[in-house]
Amino acid sequence: MLSNIIYIDGQFYSKEDAKISVYDHGLLYGDGIFEGLRIYNGRIFKLEEHIDRLYDSAKSIMLNIPMTWQEMIDAHVETVRRNGLRDGYIRTLVTRGVGNLGIDPRSCSKATLVIIVDKIALYPAELYEKGINVVTVATRRPAVDALTPRVKSLNYLNNVMAKIEVNLAGAQGGIMLNHDGYVTEGTADNIFVIKNGKIVTTPKYVGILEGITRNTIMDMAAEYGHPLLEEALTRHDLFVADEIFFTGSGAEIIPVVKVDGREIGNGKPGPITWQFINGYRQVVNSTGYSVFE
Repeated sequence: MLSNIIYIDGQFYSKEDAKISVYDHGLLYGDGIFEGLRIYNGRIFKLEEHIDRLYDSAKSIMLNIPMTWQEMIDAHVETVRRNGLRDGYIRTLVTRGVGNLGIDPRSCSKATLVIIVDKIALYPAELYEKGINVVTVATRRPAVDALTPRVKSLNYLNNVMAKIEVNLAGAQGGIMLNHDGYVTEGTADNIFVIKNGKIVTTPKYVGILEGITRNTIMDMAAEYGHPLLEEALTRHDLFVADEIFFTGSGAEIIPVVKVDGREIGNGKPGPITWQFINGYRQVVNSTGYSVFE
């Protein structure tokens, strides 16, 4: 199996030879966007939806991607094919491109596109069975009128600072609030809360990324007949929940069994969480954009 073949602006490089300019504004200022996608059983899961979101992020920050939507799809498929990886992770980056040392984006003549294919494991396998312990962090999500989280920005310092707090607390995950004290999401995941059979996830307006996995779970809830609402949540709502789980392309679905020292439910992943975990595994292994057929 080949591995670590990196796509940069239409060319393919080994991991060791893959380089971008130190004058690239993605490096200098975090000026750019990204996506994280999964490969299951030789298929890229929700490829079209991820590319749609990539172009939406680009439009929002006035970043011109110098290729068509279909060319972007083809670039992803070819990069996965060259890596020969049937199960893995894709990280796609589009930066503003090479410019001068000022912040003015007009100095960047063309965006830089990078596609990386590799393995990823955000949590040890046993935590998907046992669940994770999370804490509320002091770092708040940016206001939606400052830097909207709906743009998947390369600048993840807000999330990184939250992750540092999680590490210092000896926890496995974090809950980020907005400036009004409402729950937004995890450090890199959306959140679902279950109480008395009702499923609640945080709405876009509180300051979240509209996750592809989040949307998949919402579709599955409708299929299963579970009532699902998008409502603002407080820490109290988390403390008294019957079940909680995080979702994300990297994390997939991971149960949360403790929040700020409070045991969630009976301290074990609950039946509705397990229904989604098992159902999600079936969905991702049977659907997606085929690469090798």
